[in-house]
Amino acid sequence: MTAHPAAEEPPRAREMKVYRRYFDLLATGRKTIEVRVQYPNLRNLAPGQLIRFVCGRDEALTRIKRVARYESFEHMLDAEGPANVNPDSPRHQQLANIRRIYGPEKEALGVLAIEIELVRPHATRRDAGQWPTRERPITVHPYC
Repeated sequence: MTAHPAAEEPPRAREMKVYRRYFDLLATGRKTIEVRVQYPNLRNLAPGQLIRFVCGRDEALTRIKRVARYESFEHMLDAEGPANVNPDSPRHQQLANIRRIYGPEKEALGVLAIEIELVRPHATRRDAGQWPTRERPITVHPYC
C-alpha cells in the first residue's frame, strides 16, 4: 500500500465573508483596516488571531494587528483614515457604502476597525485542497 502525504492543515482562523471589491483590496494588502459592527461573536477579536477572508472560492489569510472600537462609522473613518479602509474611494462614498451594508441599528452596536496584515495572500480554495476536484458551479454575485 502506498502512503499518501497528509494534506497540509490550514491554520485555524476565523472566517469572514467579504464583498468582492473589498476582498481584492484585502488580498493585495492595499486595505489594512476591515470594518465590522460589534456583533457579540466579534467582541473577543484580539491581536495575533487569524482571519481568513473569503469571497467565493478565493481566500486571503490575515493576522490581526490591532482592534479599535468606535461609537460610529464617522468617528472610525476620522481616526483610522479613509485610505486605510478603502484606498480607491473618497471618505463620503465610503461612509455611504458602509451605511448601505450596516443600518443604524447595527451601527448602534458599536463599530470595529480591525487592522490586519497579510499572512498568505490570495489563494483559491480549490488550490488549497479544500474543494473536491469536481468543478463547482460558479455563482456571480458581488457578495461572495
